[in-house]
Order: sequence, then C-alpha cells, then structure tokens
Amino acid sequence: MSTRARAKTTTVASWNVNGLRAAATKGFPEWLAGTSADVVCLQEVRALPSQLPESLVNPPGWHARFAPAERKGYSGVATLSRRAPEVATVGLGIPDFDVEGRLLTTRHGALTVVNGYFPNGNGKERDNSRIPYKLDFYRAVFDALAPAFERGEPIVVVGDFNTAHRPIDLARPKTNEQTSGFTAEEREELDRWLRAGWVDSFRTLCAEPDRYTWWSARFGVREKNVGWRIDYALLSPGAARHLVDATIEASVLGSDHCPITVTLDRAVLSSEVP
Repeated sequence: MSTRARAKTTTVASWNVNGLRAAATKGFPEWLAGTSADVVCLQEVRALPSQLPESLVNPPGWHARFAPAERKGYSGVATLSRRAPEVATVGLGIPDFDVEGRLLTTRHGALTVVNGYFPNGNGKERDNSRIPYKLDFYRAVFDALAPAFERGEPIVVVGDFNTAHRPIDLARPKTNEQTSGFTAEEREELDRWLRAGWVDSFRTLCAEPDRYTWWSARFGVREKNVGWRIDYALLSPGAARHLVDATIEASVLGSDHCPITVTLDRAVLSSEVP
C-alpha cells in the first residue's frame, strides 16, 4: 500500500507471539519497526511488564498497554498504538477470566479495538475439558460488546480465537473433528457471532484455501503448510462498512503463529453511529 493510501486508512495488526521475550530474539523488533499498522495487538505475551526489557515495555514510537496473567509465563496480551488510546480497559470484570490476562480493550477515536486471547479447549491431558471454559469466555466477550454493537459503533475484535471456523480453515479437517479448535460446538459459537452480524474480515475478501495463521512446531509442518486459520479480525457492521483490506502475513516467522492485519478507511476513527 502506498504512503498516500496509508494516509487515508488505519490498520490494526494482531500476532500471537508465543512469548514476547522469545519473539524479541526472532525478529519481532524488526517486524514492528517495519509494520505500517497503527495498532498492534499481541497475544500470549507470557511475561509481566516488569520482566521485559525497556525496549519492549516502551518501544520507540509506540504507546504500550499490558494485560498480563497472574500466573507468570502464561497467557497475557498487550496492545501497542502509535497514538495513546483515549481509553484502555483490562479484562471483562470477571475474575475467572481476568486472572488469565486474556482481554484488553482500547479506544481510538470512534473505533474500539478488542485484543483477545481466546482459551484453548484442551485440558492438561489434551482431553477437551477446557471447552466449556473457552465457550463461556466467547459468550462473555460477545455479551460485553453487545450494547456498543447494537448501537452501531465500529468495533474490531482481533486475536487468537483458537478455533478454525470451517473446513477451508485447516489443512486436515476430517482428522480433527474431535480436536479442540474444530469441534462442532466451538465452530457453532463462531457461527453464532456471524449470524448476529459480526463479519470475518479476511473471508469477506478472500475465499482461497490453504491460508493459515498457525502451524504446529513439529519439524516440516510449516514448510508443508499443514496449518490452521485460528487468528481473526471480526468486525461489527459499524466497522465492516469501512473495510479496505485484510491480510495474513504467512511469511513472517518468529512464532508458531503469523501476524494478520485488517485495514479500514480512516473515516472509521470519526465514524458516527447511523
């Protein structure tokens, strides 16, 4: 996108970095320096701000907000923005979710950006025992956003949703129907969001298969593109009417996930509710 075109748009990027300290040694600073995004949402930060170097707590040219988990080395999200957000809200106000550092909401003009690290449904024994907790989190976020959504406000929900929505969104759907991330009940919850009017920005613009955002760390899996699309930018109708572009940056390494972006017409920042 040209400099002139970027001046007329605003871009939100999202990346599950699978440990910000680790990503910092694998190209994250260079990616951040080169991105044209105005807001960058990170998931699975896995560190308290006090455990991070100053260059990550206060990256030059960025305003950073953190929502860490209480448990060290686990979960956590962070949002970086070129301009300080007018409002930054940590969590949902529900202790069972907020202790895991899974949600950070920021306001940029009229645009609300929700940075979410949605739970994995796997229990300690990979037994799908956390699916009820995961679905409760989905529903709590949905309900928390409902008033603004119904008022027609522009909202972007980005992050690692830990669910592949349809067979096109993972390389091996048949063998994963009982795997958390592709069970019928998890997929139905994403269906419920879309039926309510939320818009999957990437699929609105791209119907191609083999477009993934996460790959197992097992040797050769990413090279063979045996992946899952589990990172999304969902838009409220108030944001979707400003949609310009949505991308998956599959060539960017440094994590088992890759970054995604959604670009909106800059008018969304001063959008009036219809």
